[in-house]
Amino acid sequence: MKIDPFKKGEQYLAWKNKTDKQIKGISKENSDILIRYLNDMEIGINVSRCSKKGARSPNSLLSNKDRLSSLMKKIKEAFGLEDITKLTEEQIHQLFSDMSAGRITKLDGKKYICVRDFVKIFKAFWHWHQRASKKKGIEIQDITLDLDTREAKPDWVYLTEEQVRKLADNARYDYRVLILFLFDTGMRAPTELMNIRVSDFFNDFKELNIREETVKTGSFGRRIKLLICPAIVKDYIKSKNLGVNDYVFEMNPATINKYLKRLARKLFGDGESQAGEKYSRISMYDFRHCSCCYWLPRYKSESALKYRFGWKKSDKIHYYSELLGMKDTIQQEDLLIDVTKTEIEKKLSHAERDNQLLREDNQSMKEQMQKILE
Repeated sequence: MKIDPFKKGEQYLAWKNKTDKQIKGISKENSDILIRYLNDMEIGINVSRCSKKGARSPNSLLSNKDRLSSLMKKIKEAFGLEDITKLTEEQIHQLFSDMSAGRITKLDGKKYICVRDFVKIFKAFWHWHQRASKKKGIEIQDITLDLDTREAKPDWVYLTEEQVRKLADNARYDYRVLILFLFDTGMRAPTELMNIRVSDFFNDFKELNIREETVKTGSFGRRIKLLICPAIVKDYIKSKNLGVNDYVFEMNPATINKYLKRLARKLFGDGESQAGEKYSRISMYDFRHCSCCYWLPRYKSESALKYRFGWKKSDKIHYYSELLGMKDTIQQEDLLIDVTKTEIEKKLSHAERDNQLLREDNQSMKEQMQKILE
C-alpha cells in the first residue's frame, strides 16, 4: 500500500460527498461541466490519446477542480461569461496574458508565478470538451493551439555540501538523519520518502530500493547506492527499534518543512541562495536539487545519474542543478589529441624498456666485479 502524505484521497472524497448538485462559487453551467469532467477523469474516460490511460489520481483531480474553478470565476469577472465553453480564442489568450503580466492577481493580490500550470490544465479540459462533444456529433474548435506552455522555472534553495552538513550538524537527531538521507538519495520528498520501509535497505544499508509502486507517474523504480548516510540511518533504525516492514520516516511533511525553514534562517540568515530562493524558504524538495548538484560532477555517465534520480530525459539534469557548484576540470594533458598522446605513450614505453635494460646490464657488471674481487 502506498502512503498518501497529504491525504489527497481523503480530501477529494470528502469534497465529493459534501458537494451537492452544484459547486459553490461558480455558475450552474460551469458546475455541471466541471463535475462531468472530474467524473470522466476519475474513471479515465475521454482522455487524450497522447496522455497516460487510466484514472487520474486524487491529487490531480483536486488540482483540476481548484484551478478550473478559479479560472471560471476569473472568466466571469473579465468577460461576464457564465459558461466556460463559450470562450473565444482571443478571450482565453487575453486572460492568460493578464495573469502573466500581473493585471489579474491571486486573492492575496500577489502575481501568479506559474501561469503555465493553469494553461496546461485548461488545455486538458478543453481537449476533453472537444472529445466528449464529438461523441455527440458536435465539432468544437480548438482555441488552445497557440497557448504558451513554456515552463517558468521557480526559484529554489541551493546549499553546498558544507552548508548541508552544517544544517545537519545543528539539527535534532531525527532531522539530521533525514537531511543526510535526502541529500544522499536525492529522492522525491515526501512522496517517495514517506513510503520507504526498513525492508527497502540492502547490503548493510549501503543500497536502497525505491519501489516501482511508490514513484510518481513517468518515473521508475530503482536500486541506488548510499555513500553518505548508511551508518547514521542504520543507527537511527536501531534506536527506533523498527521492524522489517515498518516505515522509516513517519513524520508530518508540513512540520518537517517548518523546522527546516526555522533552522536554515538561524544558520544562513534570510538572504537569497544562488538558486534565487531565500534560505528561510527551504523545503524537503530542495534537497533533490542540492543532491543533483552534488552528484553531477561525481558520476561518470549521464545515464547513471538519470537512473539514480528516476529521470528518463536528460534535460532534467540541468533543470534540477542549473550547473551550480560545477567547475572547469580540464587539464593541460587534455589538450593533447589522441594521436599525439599515443606517440608520447610509445616513446615513454621505449624509454622505460631501455632503462630496464641498462639496469639489468648494470646489475650484471656488479655481479662480475664481485666475482673478480672474490
